[in-house]
Amino acid sequence: MILVVGSSNTDMVIKTEHLPVAGETTLGGVFFMNPGGKGANQAVAAARLGGNVTFICKIGNDIFGRQSKQLFEEEGINTDHILSDPDNPSGVALITVDQNAENCIVVASGANATLSVNDLVNIEQLIDQAKIVLIQLEIPLATVVHVVQMAAAKGVKVVLNPAPACSLSDAFLSNISVITPNRTEAEILSGIAVNDIESAKKAAQIIKGKGVETVIITLGREGALIFHDNEFMHTHAPVVEAIDTTAAGDVFNGAFAVALSENKSIQDAVTFACNASAISVTRLGAQSSAPSRNEIFIP
Repeated sequence: MILVVGSSNTDMVIKTEHLPVAGETTLGGVFFMNPGGKGANQAVAAARLGGNVTFICKIGNDIFGRQSKQLFEEEGINTDHILSDPDNPSGVALITVDQNAENCIVVASGANATLSVNDLVNIEQLIDQAKIVLIQLEIPLATVVHVVQMAAAKGVKVVLNPAPACSLSDAFLSNISVITPNRTEAEILSGIAVNDIESAKKAAQIIKGKGVETVIITLGREGALIFHDNEFMHTHAPVVEAIDTTAAGDVFNGAFAVALSENKSIQDAVTFACNASAISVTRLGAQSSAPSRNEIFIP
């Protein structure tokens, strides 16, 4: 079982010619709504690719929360441990996507910000059942730390997607099996600006030196750099025409967790994840862009 602990949002997306600068109003955009949130995106991606997924998150007692939970159930995700916050709304993300598929995102966390350690009453039992714990940073850091420490103590692999980017202690990172930062996140963790493969290698070495077992730096259309067992591997991404990169990293992480749970090698798991992520950027939306298993080349 893959245990995903994280956020659930409703994405409100406008696709427009260019991202507005401060004070600018642009007209002519296309609007749509889509379920999102990094935790939810990764849970859905993993389930759609054949993973046995249990998802822990906190939603509001509102239409967005109820719709999200229903969608998770339709994807075959175990929703028994999804919590409802009577006092706060479900999370919302406002996303603008330009003609080059670049995006900017503002998140109102809502109930996500109240997912506390005290809410995780069954976490020990769930970790005992899990093969992989997949977690991100859109919920309170204290909750993330609690889950990670418990999983590490039980010898369960922890995959951390360190997003949104923030500074993390070496003591925390020493409990991580696999970390999957993008360029920006890798720079924050390492102090090295990641502009090419060589700088990515330097950043990966510094991050691994903090105690992480395996470092995977995602590089968008350039694929991913792996640093595992003191060996570098560069996995290339399929060449596609991107229209929306909003959940590319989340699809990568969900796919990677599935492949890892199936005992694939790190390199094969990253190849699988790159293939899934490449498909997702050719589609609009977050969860709606995640591919199914039969669409993926399996190494």
